[in-house]
Amino acid sequence: MAKKILMIVTNHTDIHEGKQTGIWLSEFAEAYLGFTAAGYEVTVASPLGGKGPIDPGSVDDNTPKETLDAAAYLESTLKLQDLNATHFNAIFLPGGHGTMFDLPENAKLQELLREFFEAGKIVAAVCHGPAGLVGATLSSGQPLVAGKRVNAFTDREEAETGLGSSLPFLLERRLRELGAIFVAAPNWSEHCEVDGNLITGQNPQSTVAVTKAVIEKLGS
Repeated sequence: MAKKILMIVTNHTDIHEGKQTGIWLSEFAEAYLGFTAAGYEVTVASPLGGKGPIDPGSVDDNTPKETLDAAAYLESTLKLQDLNATHFNAIFLPGGHGTMFDLPENAKLQELLREFFEAGKIVAAVCHGPAGLVGATLSSGQPLVAGKRVNAFTDREEAETGLGSSLPFLLERRLRELGAIFVAAPNWSEHCEVDGNLITGQNPQSTVAVTKAVIEKLGS
């Protein structure tokens, strides 16, 4: 029976007036294509269901055709509330600044993350996707990321985007405050951290590494 991956994407579309956001397309596409190439079944869901918005900044004239084609899998995402952790082997959260707004306080996502993690299933996220981890706690009440080696979009990288002041919080700072052992690499370099069944990557350049780490853990 094929292994099953649950991918959770954002529905949020605006950082501030005149600045749109959403899903960083390559982070979704590279993971989706990597998982399906490995023979996995992939289900895409979001807090509200329906179409997943793509960050306009993640698409340009150099975007590969296969990445653009993968946007079709964002046309009709399932609603997070309707899903059950028992049906999946791993959960994966791609980024995009939109995740900073609607994933951190989503109670259903927090419930799913706890269930996946405590069942020994893989919990993976890349770039701003780890924003979904910041509200997650274990049954003990301890933050899921406390004491774990994690990685995400760094505060130094956020400073380069110029968008930090428009976000609800800075991701690296928040993860550190929650007790995570944040392992940062130089800006825009590929970096993936694996701590047990928690797999996290730093930026768009790290998506393939995170995807490969998930596949290596899950097997065929």
